[in-house]
Amino acid sequence: MAYTLLNIGHGSTVAADEVIAILAPNSAPIKRLREEAREEKRLVDATHGRKLRSVILLKTNQVILSASLTETLSQRYTALNEKTS
Repeated sequence: MAYTLLNIGHGSTVAADEVIAILAPNSAPIKRLREEAREEKRLVDATHGRKLRSVILLKTNQVILSASLTETLSQRYTALNEKTS
């Protein structure tokens, strides 16, 4: 089974088919989502110590934190979908 990987920055990738949403991290609902995921051990911090700029929600209900801009990740995701179509 081959996966299409989405580069989320600094050498980290996720399976593009598993992505539900790429979100900006600064709203109160997203902060609550992050905190709930942390408490339930569903949070993956892929910022590598850098500033948080995006939150990625996966079909597996995991929450991924990324230091890449939301717009950048959206463009990469769109480009991947255009290649596979």
